[in-house]
Amino acid sequence: MTLPGFHSPAIGFEQPFEMLSACHERVERTLALFERLVAHVRAQGHDAASRSAAADVLRYFDLAAPHHHQDEERHVLPRLRASGTADARALADTLEDEHRRMEVLWARLREPLILWREAPDGEGDDGPGRDFPLEAERQAWAALYAGHIEAEEGRAYPQARASIDAQPGAAETLADIGAEMAARRRTPRGVA
Repeated sequence: MTLPGFHSPAIGFEQPFEMLSACHERVERTLALFERLVAHVRAQGHDAASRSAAADVLRYFDLAAPHHHQDEERHVLPRLRASGTADARALADTLEDEHRRMEVLWARLREPLILWREAPDGEGDDGPGRDFPLEAERQAWAALYAGHIEAEEGRAYPQARASIDAQPGAAETLADIGAEMAARRRTPRGVA
């Protein structure tokens, strides 16, 4: 099983909307890794590669994904709500509600994934088994992310960015957003 590296994108925090999009690419790669992990364990049982993949999925969704949601809730959603249009406000409310739903689903999904991260080789009677016990929830969570990313990339980010670009001092605002995003990731638990 080949495991992708999670290297920082070439985009930096000085381009915050591009960084948010790059984070979506990492979300998609990590969701795909989770999908491959489930297929790998079902076909071959638990091994060092599956434990490593489970650890990678846990690390991303425990650390990086919450930062990403905070970025959006601090810098994208307020701009949508301030736009004055009912459609933009409704979009912001929907995206924030989806963040909460993702968090609830992740709290459930991470528990069996922790067992997979610690699983002994094979599928012994004492192990967690070859089938992911919350497969329907995992698929629903992945589908929720897919639609969420599409709405953010297609509607939310362009609208929020346009609201910034329409104001004097847009470059400084973007720099401030990027600096705040980077600063939160420098905390002891932080990752990009």
